[in-house]
Amino acid sequence: MVFYLAIICSILLLIISLFHFYWAFGGTFGLDAVIPTHTKEIKVLKAPPILTLLVAFFIILVFMVYLQETKIYNLYFLPEIIKQYGLIVFSSIFLLRAIGEFKYVGFFKQIKHTKFAENDTNYFSPICLFLALSGYLLLILN
Repeated sequence: MVFYLAIICSILLLIISLFHFYWAFGGTFGLDAVIPTHTKEIKVLKAPPILTLLVAFFIILVFMVYLQETKIYNLYFLPEIIKQYGLIVFSSIFLLRAIGEFKYVGFFKQIKHTKFAENDTNYFSPICLFLALSGYLLLILN
């Protein structure tokens, strides 16, 4: 079970990272639905491509930590501290993302009737909660 849970998390993270790479290099598919907006569909933030690229690389790092948990590969190039503490740190980040910042993002957001808010409620926050709880479960079971 642990193996399959780690594989599912790894695949999800790889797909999320690939979307961020796509957006960083100018892709626009789905972009209007993944950036928080105010009630008048005014974007709350404008993420420059370099920031999106950094997020993509960060998610690749998280992908590698979850992949390490499958025990298929030993990723020797990962620093030992990331192997030891990465899963708890990244799981905690996903849990905080799922909870949100209480205005635009997360399960407890105030603005709930925008395209992003609906996607966040239906997809983004549940995925983050799944990744967080899976990470904690992987810690307990390994």
